[in-house]
Amino acid sequence: QVQLVQSGGGLVQAGDSLRLSCATSGRASRVYRMGWFRQAPGKEREFVVSISWSSSTPYYADSVKGRFTMSRDSAQNTVYLQMNNLQPEDTAVYYCAADTNLGAGYNYWGQGTQVTVSS
Repeated sequence: QVQLVQSGGGLVQAGDSLRLSCATSGRASRVYRMGWFRQAPGKEREFVVSISWSSSTPYYADSVKGRFTMSRDSAQNTVYLQMNNLQPEDTAVYYCAADTNLGAGYNYWGQGTQVTVSS
């Protein structure tokens, strides 16, 4: 079992920054990759960014490229999502996810955290 606990988020104005955290516990050594997803009201959950432990190269959705940065603190088993120049269209519930299936799919999810960007 892997547990993911998120923190961060909140209400900001357009152009502001936020940082989300996702702490991993349990059998964190089994994690192959982690990612961030988001779900806006009335929309399907969409991919934001992911990073595998083998490559350490993040892959970003085009919509956030250049504004969002995913990083990892191996010692703390925590990943972060630094979000800069936030826009109203970034408003969503953000989820971190872990894949222990060697790339076959994310099987553990954080509880979600709300990010609201006002114009």
